[in-house]
Amino acid sequence: MDKGMKKRWISLYVENQVGVLAKISGLFSGKSYNLDSLTVGTTEDPTVSRMTIATVSDDETFEQIKKQLNRMVEVIKVIDFTDIFVRMKEILYIKVKKCSAAEKVELFQIAETFKARVIDYGKDSLLLEFVQTATKNDAVIKLIKEEYKSIEVVRGGSVGIESISMMER
Repeated sequence: MDKGMKKRWISLYVENQVGVLAKISGLFSGKSYNLDSLTVGTTEDPTVSRMTIATVSDDETFEQIKKQLNRMVEVIKVIDFTDIFVRMKEILYIKVKKCSAAEKVELFQIAETFKARVIDYGKDSLLLEFVQTATKNDAVIKLIKEEYKSIEVVRGGSVGIESISMMER
């Protein structure tokens, strides 16, 4: 990463309406800001959705992003998660295909070590589910890619909420 560039996290409360996701992602693409991750879902209030967005930028660009988001009518609140204590996780599925019985045993051990679940099992394949930080999921993907030839990876974006205690991501 360039000097001054770092991973930034924003949480948005937005109106739960058709087109809001497209408008916000359009803001990023229109200004040539890259979205590393974008997750959205409804909240306890069905008229409000919450977005968790990750991007890499310098301080000046990030301040500009927040200002532009705050100006959007559909955005109710912008929260900068970059330097506060947050609970943040993402979901990851890894399907390992064409594996032997011995490799399945090893995959069960990997699942236990990484607090994953084996959620589906076939004659020569296994489906693992991880709910971890993005960094831990990066590590498990690297480990499994090195050991197994035929894998399929699906990741959801991170979701986060401000921590009650002073625990870090």
